[in-house]
Amino acid sequence: MNATRHSFFFSFAEKYTVLLLGIVATMILSRLLTPAEVGVYSLGAVLVAMAQVVRDFGVGQYLIQEKTLTTEKLRAALATSLAVAWLLAALVLGASGPLARFYDEPRLQQVLQLLSINFLLIPFSALTLPLLRRQLRFRAIYAINAANSVTNLLVGVSMALLGHSYMSLVAAVLAGSTASLLTSLVVRPRELPWLPGRRGIKSIIAFGAYATGGGLVDEAGVVAPDLVIGKMIDIESLALFGKTQSMLSIFNQAITSAISPVVFPLFAARDREAGGAGPVYVRTVSYMTALAWPFFLFLACMALPLVKVLYGPQWSACTPLIRIMCLSSAVYSIFSMARYLFVATGQMRVQARLDAWAGGLKVAALLLAAPFGLVAVAWAVVFSTLVRSWLIYGCLRRFSNLDWRVLLPVLRKSLALCAISSPPPLCMLLWMPADMPHAIPLLALAGTALATLLCWIAGIFLLKHDIAAEFLLLQRKLASRWPAAKSPL
Repeated sequence: MNATRHSFFFSFAEKYTVLLLGIVATMILSRLLTPAEVGVYSLGAVLVAMAQVVRDFGVGQYLIQEKTLTTEKLRAALATSLAVAWLLAALVLGASGPLARFYDEPRLQQVLQLLSINFLLIPFSALTLPLLRRQLRFRAIYAINAANSVTNLLVGVSMALLGHSYMSLVAAVLAGSTASLLTSLVVRPRELPWLPGRRGIKSIIAFGAYATGGGLVDEAGVVAPDLVIGKMIDIESLALFGKTQSMLSIFNQAITSAISPVVFPLFAARDREAGGAGPVYVRTVSYMTALAWPFFLFLACMALPLVKVLYGPQWSACTPLIRIMCLSSAVYSIFSMARYLFVATGQMRVQARLDAWAGGLKVAALLLAAPFGLVAVAWAVVFSTLVRSWLIYGCLRRFSNLDWRVLLPVLRKSLALCAISSPPPLCMLLWMPADMPHAIPLLALAGTALATLLCWIAGIFLLKHDIAAEFLLLQRKLASRWPAAKSPL
C-alpha cells in the first residue's frame, strides 16, 4: 500500500506540473493568438490525434499487462512501434494536401507536414514510458513529461512573441517531443534493448489489433466534434469548442491522468490475485466522484470568470458550452476508469465493442446537431456521453459483477459531499454580474475556490468519506516532515 501511495504521489506531482505549465502557456498564447489562428493548429492537431492512437498500436498496454517480459518481446515491441510510427508519418505527410483542400484551409497543409515529423521522433522513447509505468518508476516519468512541458512553454511563447502565429504552436510540439526523447534516453531502463527484433511481433499485433481498434474508435468519438465543426461550421467555432474542451479537461489532466497510470497496473496485479480487481475499482469510483462532482459543479457556476482569467474576454462565447458539458463530464467520472479495468482483466473485446457502439452513436448525433450551431453540438456531446455511460454500466454488471447495489453506497456519499460543497459557487453565480471588470473575476474565483475547498474538507470528515483517510495520511506526512505545518485536522 505504501508503494502504491508513493506512486500516486509522483504521478500527481507530474500531472500537476504539466497542468500548471500548460495553463500558463494557454493564458499567454490565448492573448497572443486569435481564435482563427488557434483554430488552424487545432484542426491539424485533431487530425493527427487519430494517427497518434494507431502509432502506439497497443504496445504500451502490452508491456504493462504482459506477465513475463523477455528481451525478445521487448525487441519485437520496439520493431512494431518503429514500423507503425514511420508508416503513419508517411501517411500524414501524403494526406496533408488532400486534407487541406477538403477543409478549404491552405495553411493546414504545412501544419500537417511539420507534425508528421513527430512520428519519426516518438518511437525512440515509445517503450520507455510504459516500461517505467510497469515498474512504477513515476519519478523518471515526471522528469520526461516535465522536460516536454517546460520546452513546449518556452518555445511556444517565444515563437508567438516573434510573430509566427499558429506555427508557434507547431514548433512548441516538436520541441517538446525532442526534449522528451533526450530525457528518456537518460532514465531509460537498462533492460530495454536498443535494437528491434522480428520474433514475437505476431503476438503483439494480435494484442494490438483489439487495443488499437477500440482506442481508434474511442479517439474518433473524442475528436469527432472538432472534425464536424471544422467542416460544417467554421475554424473560429472550432477554436471556441477546443477551448471549452480544454477547460473541461482540467479535471482529466489533474486527476484522471494522474490516477490512470497507477490504477491500470494495479488492476492487472489485483486480477492476478484471488481477490480480483472489483473492490479496487469501487474504491477508485469513490475517490473519482468525490473529486469530480464538486469540481464540475464549481466549473459550471464559475465558467465565465474562469474563461476571462485563463483565456481573456475574447473567448467568453465558451461559457454556455462549458456549463452544458459539465453535466456529462460529471456522470462519466463514474465510469472513466472502466477502460483500464476491462483491459487489465483481459476484456479487450468488450472494450472494443463498447467503443464501436458509443463512437458511432456520437458521430451520428454530432452530424445531426452541427447545422444548428455550437450549443446543439454541446448537447449532442452530453447525450452521447450519457448513452456511453449506460453502455459501460451494462458491461460492468455483466463481466465484472459490479451493479448499482455495489456502486450506490459510494455514489450516495459523493453526492452528499457535492451538496455540502455547493453553496459558495451557487451563491457567487447568483451574485456575479456578466459585465464585471477583469480584476473582479480573479478575486471572485480565489475567494469562491477557497470557500468551496473548506466546505469540501469539512464534508469528507462529516460524511466519513473514503477519501478522508487519504487526506489524513497526507496531512500526517506533511506534519512529520514539517512540524510547524501541524493543524487541528
